[in-house]
Amino acid sequence: MPVWQKAHKLSIEVYQVTVNLPRSEDYGLTSQIRRSSNSVSANIAEGYGRKMKKDKAHFYTIARGSAFETQNHLLYGNKVQYFNDAITKELFEEYSLLIFDLNKLISYLINPQS
Repeated sequence: MPVWQKAHKLSIEVYQVTVNLPRSEDYGLTSQIRRSSNSVSANIAEGYGRKMKKDKAHFYTIARGSAFETQNHLLYGNKVQYFNDAITKELFEEYSLLIFDLNKLISYLINPQS
């Protein structure tokens, strides 16, 4: 699934930008942003493996929530000067596109006629 591929790629990028965060953030921002970004692709994969459209939509909705959570962590990291403006903007925009794709998938599953 292209949406899973995009989410997986983004989780790796998030991991890479968090490698040099201070040790004091190991149980804070580092852990939170890595878990939320990885949760996006994990929930897409789980939804893909479900048979019923309602179940698929449920997991894609959870993935969308995790994408929004990751965006929040990116903004926080930028405001406390852990992430520079360019990487924050790039990743934030990529997550926005991913959210758009997830919205299309969810809408199709909930209302296939539209």
